[in-house]
Amino acid sequence: MSLVAHAVLFTVFVWWFTTGIIIYLDGLPRPTFAISMTVATVLLLAAFQGMASASADTSIAGAYWAFAFALMAWGWNEMGFLMGIITGPRDTPSPQGARGFERLAYATQTVLYHEVAIAGTAFGIYAATEGAANQVALQTFALLWVMRLSAKLNVYLGVPNITEEFLPPHLKYLQTYFRKRPMNALFPVSITLGTLLSAYLVMQARLPEASAFEVTANTLLATLSILAVVEHWFMVLPIPATALWQWGLKSHAAHAVGVLVPHPTAAAEPAEVPALPSSIVPFPTPTPATHRRRP
Repeated sequence: MSLVAHAVLFTVFVWWFTTGIIIYLDGLPRPTFAISMTVATVLLLAAFQGMASASADTSIAGAYWAFAFALMAWGWNEMGFLMGIITGPRDTPSPQGARGFERLAYATQTVLYHEVAIAGTAFGIYAATEGAANQVALQTFALLWVMRLSAKLNVYLGVPNITEEFLPPHLKYLQTYFRKRPMNALFPVSITLGTLLSAYLVMQARLPEASAFEVTANTLLATLSILAVVEHWFMVLPIPATALWQWGLKSHAAHAVGVLVPHPTAAAEPAEVPALPSSIVPFPTPTPATHRRRP
């Protein structure tokens, strides 16, 4: 099998499997989160050490290791957010009637600490690999951050499929910051730029003078970029993407007790957003149990 085929299959499998594992873990009872995050933190520290070592390795293996270590660092941030450990200073539904910059400010407060943690992780990767020949780790993390931020903004501005099923019960209040709309002005820009980036990376991997390391690195990044674009399309097309991780959501259904119901009018308000605007790391809806409404 060719270098390209190996890299594509590796990326698709790791994307699918690690996403499912994180979804499963954040749906378990909250007392398990401390254990999960402790293990993830140990892996994060190991990943930083690994990225520093791999940054000098321009072999095929070096590209794979740098890519994998970056995904481990990204997974730590995703777990911290989805488990409600690293979110933001606001953990309540959006006030009814909030619009424009006021609504944007409230929404930003729900993810502020998470975005700061991602920025800190990115800086740590930069410091660990600065000036080295292998920059796959930093490139991978930056790609995930940009595409995830794009996805968050699109869900905030409004898309048909907001995939609220991905949210664990303790983060259901975030639904009040989402909008359901046929389209928003940012979505075509996100798709266009993501597609152009994917095409550029594919072309880099196909250059006749590209080394085995460059072919592998650019194929890993190109595949990840294409998957991110596909995830964006899931937001607007009637595709049952949730079936991909149905096995991961079993924990959500089993422990969906005391799910908070958001204000019913919050997500249905008319879309009024400012003219301005960070990833897998994004299913059957968890079986409802006893519901209670926040005041």
